[in-house]
Amino acid sequence: MPTIRKHKSDLVIVFATLGLMALGLIVIYAIGPMRANVLNNTYGTDYDPNFFFIGQLRSVGLSLLAFFAAFKWIPYKYVKKFAKPLMIISLILSGLLWILAMMHSSLVKCELGECRWFNFGGLSFQPAELLKLAMVIYLADFLSRKREEGVIGKWREFWLPLLIVCGLSLFLVVIAQGDLGTGVALIAIIFGTLLISGVPARQYLIMLAVVLAVAVGSVITSSHRMQRVDAWLTTLTGGESTDSTYHVENAMLAIGTGGMFGVGVGNSVQATGYLPESINDSVFAIMGETFGFIGLFIIIAIFGVILLRMLKVAEGTADFDNRLLVIGVFSWTLAQVVVNIMAMTSLVPVTGITLPLLSYGGTSMIFIAFAIGEVCQLSCYTSREVTRNEDISSRRGVRGAHHSSGRRSS
Repeated sequence: MPTIRKHKSDLVIVFATLGLMALGLIVIYAIGPMRANVLNNTYGTDYDPNFFFIGQLRSVGLSLLAFFAAFKWIPYKYVKKFAKPLMIISLILSGLLWILAMMHSSLVKCELGECRWFNFGGLSFQPAELLKLAMVIYLADFLSRKREEGVIGKWREFWLPLLIVCGLSLFLVVIAQGDLGTGVALIAIIFGTLLISGVPARQYLIMLAVVLAVAVGSVITSSHRMQRVDAWLTTLTGGESTDSTYHVENAMLAIGTGGMFGVGVGNSVQATGYLPESINDSVFAIMGETFGFIGLFIIIAIFGVILLRMLKVAEGTADFDNRLLVIGVFSWTLAQVVVNIMAMTSLVPVTGITLPLLSYGGTSMIFIAFAIGEVCQLSCYTSREVTRNEDISSRRGVRGAHHSSGRRSS
């Protein structure tokens, strides 16, 4: 019969996560000096050759701390108590960022015309990444409570508060910050958890259609996003190269140059200034050039293993709140992996979204590492099928201990 008791955690997720962090660190070590050189020559900055490696090393260290804090030190029952406050804080920070950006405050860091980071003396913080984590925890708590109350699908008790929180989150990210990539991740989290929440199928499909229509509208009404769509269509149809197609063409060139086994660590040509965002959104293409098709296959396989193990954890979790959290983290990770890889292979338009655990950057890695750590913690409390032989062996062990004790006392 199925039993719930603490057992060993899913070490496959643990080691796969640590392995991806280590691999990302190696790649940033190799291409970081090239990135520093490009920025110094282009913008007249004075980055040290090891600047990006040291930054990534610091990010990995903080991410490991966040991962093990969630995995070993902070019980999830305490984390979910802060579901509402965490959501409120993340929304306030996102709104404050928007206001300060309009005021051209020095506390806001902007790149390529988009203001998405707080800037504190050289250290940056992206509230949208906190918002992803807050959304996962909040929805797990909210949906499980509404399920217990029996109001799933009711307008006033369920949809109204949900639409306010989710609508405000998407507005502050997609409209205010112009961050469609984070918007995609949030939508994946929302509809991934709603899918298993018990929402009536008709309501679910209506809401999905509405969100997709709004998403299309946000693309059509943005010249920058339409430019990316045009570049994608031009690439697909083999049209003439333009400035708009430069990014995806060089990403595909990097992957193609890598061939089967890659050019080797430190030998990337695209990282010397040809491929934009080589250490961030385009790191998958750089890895294709470095490690080749075999290397990319292994990387995708590792992500696939993590995602499949997450589904196994969700399936074996008896607590509905825990299951929602795992599915939220699964949806978040899946969305970022799939969208990033598809963008770098010209299957979808280029979207500013990082590759989890591999791209350069602190905030994104820290919060997703914390989320995966929570999944690893919950993997210790999945149901396990106790077989008849196991049960007999256990009872024999008890009887054996009893008789042995009796013989020693006689």
